[in-house]
Amino acid sequence: MIIALAGQPNSGKSTIFNQVAGYKTVTSNFPGKTVKYTKSKVKMGKEFEVVDLPGTYSLTSSDLAELEARNYILKKEADVVINVIDASILSRSLEFTIQLCELEVPMVICLNMIDEAEKKGISIDTKKLEEVFGVPVVTTIANKGTGVRELFSVALEWKKKPKIPKYSRDIEKVIETLIPKIKEEPKRLSAIKILEDDEFFTSRVDIDYRRYQEIIEREHGRPCDLVISSERHALSMNIFEEIAKVGTPKKSFFDLDKVLMGKMGYPLLAIILYSMFYLVFKVGGIFEGPLLDYFNNLASRIVMENTFLQNITVGIIQGFAGGVGIVLPYLFPLLLGLAFLEDTGYLPRVAFLMDNIFHKIGLHGKALIPFMLGYGCTVPAIMGTRILESERDRYIAGFLSVFVPCSARTAVIFGLAAFYLGPLTAFLLYMTNIIFLGILGFVLSKIYKEESPGLILEIPSLKIPSLKSILLKTWLRIREFIIIAWPILILGSVTLSLLEHYGYAETINNLLSPITILLGLPIAVGTTLIFGILRKELSMLMLMQALGSLEVLSKAQMLTFTVFIMYYIPCLATIAAMISEFRVKRTLLITCTTLVVALILGIFARIIGGIAW
Repeated sequence: MIIALAGQPNSGKSTIFNQVAGYKTVTSNFPGKTVKYTKSKVKMGKEFEVVDLPGTYSLTSSDLAELEARNYILKKEADVVINVIDASILSRSLEFTIQLCELEVPMVICLNMIDEAEKKGISIDTKKLEEVFGVPVVTTIANKGTGVRELFSVALEWKKKPKIPKYSRDIEKVIETLIPKIKEEPKRLSAIKILEDDEFFTSRVDIDYRRYQEIIEREHGRPCDLVISSERHALSMNIFEEIAKVGTPKKSFFDLDKVLMGKMGYPLLAIILYSMFYLVFKVGGIFEGPLLDYFNNLASRIVMENTFLQNITVGIIQGFAGGVGIVLPYLFPLLLGLAFLEDTGYLPRVAFLMDNIFHKIGLHGKALIPFMLGYGCTVPAIMGTRILESERDRYIAGFLSVFVPCSARTAVIFGLAAFYLGPLTAFLLYMTNIIFLGILGFVLSKIYKEESPGLILEIPSLKIPSLKSILLKTWLRIREFIIIAWPILILGSVTLSLLEHYGYAETINNLLSPITILLGLPIAVGTTLIFGILRKELSMLMLMQALGSLEVLSKAQMLTFTVFIMYYIPCLATIAAMISEFRVKRTLLITCTTLVVALILGIFARIIGGIAW
């Protein structure tokens, strides 16, 4: 049995999914976070498959993430659809519920965030709502797990199709006339979408549908799609007024949004980001030094008659040391802080603040979503561009996201620049990166000219995040490093040891010497740059192994190496994601650009470092 979770963005689908499936998808208090569907086997008395679909406001959409949800729903693979609704915005959410009913598949309504609705003074008669749609209604508070088990218990037993709310008489007459002409199921939904001039549905029929649209347009004096959407909106409002009462909302003594989204929002944003990165540096710095000393001492005590085995053993220890001593001490607090900001609902407010600035580089504030994802990992950042409507905006946002320092690059920035050059240096590297992104975005917007649309973004209510949710989200993200990157790190460390053992490392270093000499780095650094294409943090960890100690580098060389790693060729996983989203030609352009930018900025960093130190 397959149960699909469908609903509008930020309604809590992924939170419900994680409650029953274990933590397999990242949730956040940010609309449009899920960009592809996730599925998992679940056993709850019976075994079934649950599918978490991207949030969508309508079954008509040009948004790639929403199309992913629409296409899955239309396949009718799910035996039951759970329509997850944010109960605090019920009137607006019912428009999507009406469309789901027209699919004519068994459905259960989940009124999530019922506590938020009560705070707004909204009282919902669930029995009346059940009568209107002819399906069970279950209330939940997903982030606390309240009602989730009951929801799936009901869904597992429910097999009836919902009642379909009717539009006004003249609209229904045209729909009924059109249905017999349609062969594709679901016929009623197809008829309505054809009247709305949805290209996906009109391309599937070979009829003169325009004359049906003209009947409605003559009757109402407006375009047919506007008439249908207005009817649906009126219908949802009528249902809301029938099943809900709106009282006096609970007032708070202080409106935090006036501060976060007003004139004080910009300095507060700077303070919040600086504080987060400073704390990351402090926490990481506590552990990095002692852990590296321990593993270096351990490696120095390894003495074997067989130098081949000794090199392999030392390589394994150094690979393990890199993960424990350098990456994890910085990666864990960084991802923890990012998860906290996501779950509070602060990031949409940052998008609002940044909208004006983003428009100056030809984008809008919604592009902040892939950028913020990029601070965790560039792969979901590239995929996150799907939430942007324009292909041009998706490409520019993806182009810029590649230059956002991901958690792997952050490990290099904190493990090398912050630890040896000071936290202020690391902060300035982030600030100059933001300035660079602004300049590059401006240039790209002039090359790919197009009017950027205004920002339409739902601002969710601020929430006190669940500690369990934050920790599980952090674990989900850090698990990728432990399962995927750490083995590669250890294997890379052993490989470098073997290259040195057989004398191939020197050959590779000589081939890459034009780059290292140009940057003023030791020639032995060459091999480490290759490993950085696998994973960015590998470059620093291999640097430690190639040179024996990071302290042999001058401060200027440390700065140059850090800057080069921040900007040069993306990791293989990112390149694969770019090929999937933007195809080979554009991926090659982005990749070549990163190398050129890294060389230019690396040389500039060498000059600045030489002056400063």
